Amino acid sequence: MKRKRTSPRTECSPHTSSVNKRPVADRYSHWRVQDQSGGMCDISQAEGVDPVKLCDHLCELWAKRELAELRTEARLGFSGLQEPLSGLLCLLEGCPAATRGKTNSLGQCILAEFARWLQDHPHISLKEQPDEQVSNLQLRALNLLAEAQPSFVDLLLDVYQLGCVDRGLLLAHVDKLQTSGLYKEAILMSTKLGLQSELDVEKICVPLILQDKLSLVESYVRGHPHLEEWLVKLLDSWCSPEFSVFQLKRQYPHLGFSQHQVERLQPKMLSKQVFRLMQLFSLDSALCPNSVTKRKLDSLKYLMHKTFVEKGMSEESWSDHVQATVAESPELQAQLIGLLVKYRQFMTAAQWSLRYGVPKERLPHGVWEMQQKLPLALQADSEDDSRSRESWEPPQSDRDRYYQLPVGRESVHFVQTLEELELCREVVLQSGSLVGVDMEWRASFGTVTCQRVALIQLATPGQVFLLDLSAADFWQHPRIVQTIRALFSDPTILKLGYGMSADLKSLFTTWPEFRDEPLKVDGILDLLHVHKQMQRSCRGGGGQQSRVVEVSEGPSEKGLSLLVQQVLGKPLDKMEQLSNWERRPLRNSQLRYAAIDAYCLLDVYLTLSQDPACYGLPADLRCMPSSQNTNGKENKKPKEKAAQARCSVGTSEDSQPASSAPLAQAEETMLMVPQELRVVCDNMLQGLGRYLRSLGVDVLMLENNDDHRVAAELARAEGRVILTCGQPYHTLKSQVGEGRCLALDCSEKARDQAVQVLRHFRVQLTPEDIFSRCQACNGDQYMKLPRDEMARLLKERGLMEKPGEVKDEENWEEQSKPITHPRYSPHCRWAPASDLDPKSLTFPSGAELQLHTVPPGLIPRIPVFFICTTCGKVFWEGSHFERVVNQFLDILHITEDSATSSNHF
Repeated sequence: MKRKRTSPRTECSPHTSSVNKRPVADRYSHWRVQDQSGGMCDISQAEGVDPVKLCDHLCELWAKRELAELRTEARLGFSGLQEPLSGLLCLLEGCPAATRGKTNSLGQCILAEFARWLQDHPHISLKEQPDEQVSNLQLRALNLLAEAQPSFVDLLLDVYQLGCVDRGLLLAHVDKLQTSGLYKEAILMSTKLGLQSELDVEKICVPLILQDKLSLVESYVRGHPHLEEWLVKLLDSWCSPEFSVFQLKRQYPHLGFSQHQVERLQPKMLSKQVFRLMQLFSLDSALCPNSVTKRKLDSLKYLMHKTFVEKGMSEESWSDHVQATVAESPELQAQLIGLLVKYRQFMTAAQWSLRYGVPKERLPHGVWEMQQKLPLALQADSEDDSRSRESWEPPQSDRDRYYQLPVGRESVHFVQTLEELELCREVVLQSGSLVGVDMEWRASFGTVTCQRVALIQLATPGQVFLLDLSAADFWQHPRIVQTIRALFSDPTILKLGYGMSADLKSLFTTWPEFRDEPLKVDGILDLLHVHKQMQRSCRGGGGQQSRVVEVSEGPSEKGLSLLVQQVLGKPLDKMEQLSNWERRPLRNSQLRYAAIDAYCLLDVYLTLSQDPACYGLPADLRCMPSSQNTNGKENKKPKEKAAQARCSVGTSEDSQPASSAPLAQAEETMLMVPQELRVVCDNMLQGLGRYLRSLGVDVLMLENNDDHRVAAELARAEGRVILTCGQPYHTLKSQVGEGRCLALDCSEKARDQAVQVLRHFRVQLTPEDIFSRCQACNGDQYMKLPRDEMARLLKERGLMEKPGEVKDEENWEEQSKPITHPRYSPHCRWAPASDLDPKSLTFPSGAELQLHTVPPGLIPRIPVFFICTTCGKVFWEGSHFERVVNQFLDILHITEDSATSSNHF
């Protein structure tokens, strides 16, 4: 459905073609050529089809959008060409140029059909042509690439073997493309032909980076180490404080810059790309000092906000991270002092300035004076003394407020040696034992995707073992790898965790041995899935005495802390969660936190097992599958489940390594339909919101002037998931429940973001979901209005032109063939005709039918109109449906019924 057409010839559907109704003899009259006697003969008897006439005929079919007929007659025409390879170039040369912004063109369609036809005619090749003819054909193919037809590149390279052309000629052709301003065509051709080592990388790549086409440059340099380093160094140099976007623009005066392109060149956006490319190409961070400094400065700002605004980090943890972040950088040391003054922490700023010896001239106003007033005891660095004096027992206020470790300090074993590891093995690896498993690694604040494990916590009833992985001679010893492998592979040992996929990813980062020899995972119960089942059971009314376990319960608890609060009555103290777990010695508060995080899993499991029905859980938690039907419908038969599982689409960001396949299978969730996904898009993702609405997802979008906190309010009030990007993610994530906030890469296009969202939530998209929701207002109820009724309403309101007064609207084609019957039936709610007030033309929602948006010339063509009862917008079947289908073909789930329906468009 669409409200307004963009072309006068895109509304005609292939199945309405009148060509199919003509006799076969007449259908090919366009291609007949004269024989030697001057008479007419069929293509089967002629010397060959005239390429010019064939091109005209195909252009006519393309204009009418008779695509099926076009493909059929194109293949027949290829067979009739006397010189198919030369004739194909004639066809492409005669095709109209591709319209900018269009995803396909007539030339692309012809070329793709010729490639398929060529598979059935392998004897047609350049090998059968004389050398002079081959050179002529290749030159003509190169000239086609000089046009703005990037979609031709792959097929022309294959068909005409352009890689065999003289390198000097190819390089000259690339230079010609660049001189003409066709940078995209130049880099595509250079990449396909492998010309990277013979071209000026800066000349060919920088214009495309400035035009926000970094993905093309990335493909160009991939596989060439020196070019990969060049790209990362270039982008990092643009992150320097001395870099000027406007000075760079003056170097390329012929390039037009939009505001979006200028914003993409800001250090914040560039540093993200630098780190992404650095990880993608496995490059040393020493190559990008500007980006590293900026990322560390961003980490400092986050630490300040987390500590002095949210009060969510202990002073000791904050100090650990500050030291690791600032290190020996004088610039970051000065920035640290400035940030402390900004948060009015003058005494702390004076202490840190003394510790780092920041020169007086670099100190903010008031810090030097505060240094002189500090007592000698505060001037000295007594951090190590405070670590050794820290008590094991937490303050009484914390004991009253938070869940406490039920075992004493003597039952918490810090494992650093092989002798201590053997004691751990004797206890933990007993058949039939129950083990709580957790892992800690240093918080990276987004600098890397996955960190090496620094501490592994294994809790059994009455004891906790903390495996210290800071010493290389211990964590790299084969014995500890054997211990981990034996623990995770033993099905008789029940391992309890919470969100164990992240733990296992870090295990694979820590020990490459688990990739070389895949780690077998068996006997795991992830309480994260148990927690989700509790929430679903409560919302669905499962269990007569189910406790209230909504995600929004509690002040700001989420994840494991929320589960512990709901089951055991008190949350976890998460002040040490963001500790620097790589620094030794660990503080008592860190050891206590680590032990609690593992031991609470045992208490939660044992409590749930005593009365699982109270929480809406099955009697045996061990038998509960980790994936549950999230759509509230009855479980399907095993065969249907298996078929549905095979259709499940995952996301590359969330996919497990190959060695964790058993866990990945255990975590596979049932698919959901778009109508079940309810989201709220931050005002930075309005384009994404419009895409998701067009696919049937329930989307609310913030306005440009809305505060980000509005998203959290809507998410809590209506049970929605927040979609956001950038800095607001951390704030919004802390205000809603676990898994209710998804961060997206704002550098990606809205279409790619939509695909990521659908894959992340495993949404099964079908053609019937497209346009099942109003893009303008998010309504999901339509009313069907027949053509006769629409015509009557237009006449009554004086909106129907009299005969002879109908204007030739540029958006509508009067001569188009009518759609004889309605075909599209979206997955939506349908309103009865009685909902429309015949006098006021309003719906119960108060929305008025927007008759003025319906062109009168459209009435003879469209049998049924669709009206949104929420806003009154009018929609009808059109080519926009086909374009959306083509955009999402890679994730579209098409059944036999939906395939038949979609073929009509």
